Amino acid sequence: MKAQVLNQAGEPVGEIELAESVWNAPSNPGLLHQAVVTTLANQRHGTSDTKIRAEVRGGGRKPWRQKGTGRARAGSTRSPLWRKGGVTFGPHPRSYRQELPRKMRRAALRAALSARAQAGDLVVLDALQLAAPKTKEFAAMLAALKAEKALFVTETARTEVTLSARNLPKASAMVAQDLSAHAVLRYPKLVCTREAVARIEEVLG
Repeated sequence: MKAQVLNQAGEPVGEIELAESVWNAPSNPGLLHQAVVTTLANQRHGTSDTKIRAEVRGGGRKPWRQKGTGRARAGSTRSPLWRKGGVTFGPHPRSYRQELPRKMRRAALRAALSARAQAGDLVVLDALQLAAPKTKEFAAMLAALKAEKALFVTETARTEVTLSARNLPKASAMVAQDLSAHAVLRYPKLVCTREAVARIEEVLG
């Protein structure tokens, strides 16, 4: 399996051989769904909290006597049935964390990468050179690569790339070792440097 290598101007400069096991893996929609749900669940803070009737201030005195008023029995003005009362079955702080075995995570990532490669949405860059963090230059490169919305993957952390992509709502930058199925599926285009492709194949191959 081969892919065309482009420079930052979007011009072809050669070809690269891709590992079949990583970039041509069979599709697995069920596993991809599970991987995405796990990632999104692990991003939740789980800090939502509501007060039950025991935590709401007030309501210590019985509002009126039990019998003889013609009204319904009431023992507190902080009942969940009352305005300013406690909340029944509301959310409380909890952990939403889920675990996905490493083999399943890697299999899901292979399926996501293969989906991009097979659809022709993988762009391999010969090199990604930025003299300084410049959003304007990064946006021009996006246009040259015909990638309106894309995820850029580098082998190591590159401050100038991260800062250049940060202000663009339709672009993001990531290190190869942090790549996940959810990150790949969020963007219709995947732009990787040669070194990033080699690093991905080293881990997943």
